[in-house]
Amino acid sequence: MTALELSMALKSKEMSVTEAVLACVERIREADSELNSFINVCADSALEQAARVQKRIDGGEALSPLAGVPVALKDNISTRGVETTCASKMLGGYVPVYNATVVDRLEAAGMVIVGKLNMDEFAMGGSSETSYFGAVKNPLDKSRVAGGSSGGSAAAVAAGLVPLALGSDTGGSIRQPCSFCGVTGIKPTYGAVSRYGLIAYASSLDQIGTLGNHADDCAALLSVISGKAHEDGTCILPKPFEFENNNAENLSGVKIGLPRNYFEKGIDVGVKTAVLEAAKRFEKAGACIEEFEMPFMDYAVEAYYIIACAEASSNLSRYDGIKYGYRSEKAETLSEVYRMSRSEGFGLEVKRRIMLGSFVLSSGYYDAYYKKALQTRALIKCAYDELFQKYDMLLSPVAPTTAYKIGENINDPLKMYMGDIYTVSVNLAGLPAVSLPCGRAENNMPVGFQLIGEAFSENKLIHAARGYEQLNC
Repeated sequence: MTALELSMALKSKEMSVTEAVLACVERIREADSELNSFINVCADSALEQAARVQKRIDGGEALSPLAGVPVALKDNISTRGVETTCASKMLGGYVPVYNATVVDRLEAAGMVIVGKLNMDEFAMGGSSETSYFGAVKNPLDKSRVAGGSSGGSAAAVAAGLVPLALGSDTGGSIRQPCSFCGVTGIKPTYGAVSRYGLIAYASSLDQIGTLGNHADDCAALLSVISGKAHEDGTCILPKPFEFENNNAENLSGVKIGLPRNYFEKGIDVGVKTAVLEAAKRFEKAGACIEEFEMPFMDYAVEAYYIIACAEASSNLSRYDGIKYGYRSEKAETLSEVYRMSRSEGFGLEVKRRIMLGSFVLSSGYYDAYYKKALQTRALIKCAYDELFQKYDMLLSPVAPTTAYKIGENINDPLKMYMGDIYTVSVNLAGLPAVSLPCGRAENNMPVGFQLIGEAFSENKLIHAARGYEQLNC
């Protein structure tokens, strides 16, 4: 069943919400010991929540199209009464006293939260290997990474542990694990979903999004969590998205841009072949495919990492061993509490990014690095604005490779960072993107492509994603 079909079955009393939740919990217990996609399984609270939702269904209350459907959350989304760690030793034992906006909206819609998902520590990484709780394994080949930083979310959906999950996308962290695990994901427009309660990595780039097996499921979940929130001044979408569900999607006349320079170097042959084949399918369905040269491609990764790390160094300065989180037992003075708690509490990748961010913000280097990165970001945004005057959307690969072996790239940060080359510009410009699977490479691992649209054009992207899925039924 799709998530939407499951909710319909629950509302028609073909099964109970408790049965659906128990099936998920049992599946997690059976399979996740090998995958390591969950940090925390909330079985007892999920069953209590399921009983409450069942009463609402039995009482005839009008609920969302996803009422009763189990969902899991990336562990950087605050959940009242449930330990939220960001997969870091630093936040071990931290239990939020409030819900993120998206959590309140899931509960209001009658969805049941079954657990918190593994991730790269503080969402810093591209493989879900930097987690304090160990690497997430790809369900399709357990010797390979699940992608990151929302690797736990993608792996849990791909393995059938949950029908839907929430992740966060700072520079591709929903889309890339979707590509690696062969599932679908939506990175919404910046400002479409409240970030209140999302533990910050880079505040001007972070965005909560949805993962599932079908575009309609992801779109329905986005409808639940999107829309203006009083707690978040950056959330500017006046009301939640409403996605029309047409049985037959017409792609005739849709103009799609294909960035020629994305396919020229640094991309695996299998990935290139699969993505170009997806473009041909759109063309056969009536879409107009036109190649173009993506501007500023060579500067996007550098600008992204300077801005993201600068914001991270500021956001993570609050974790100092004083108010909450990890405190070193060896520290004897105040300065030792700060220094030793942070040295012991953060992992290597987090410390690397904090140091880089502090460097580019320091006196004498601010203008040379951070200011230029902001200027580059503005140029990238202007370039996208011009492209969307010509095209309805853009089609590109998500990542230059398929999922690689666990441990293969973890000691080569520059190689890991370059894996984000096709995704980071979307976050720099604050645009929406949908990641969809489009086949397998020669190593039999999934390949994904992304559709990128102008700000708040999620409806247009979902229309095209549905059309593509119908082409491949």
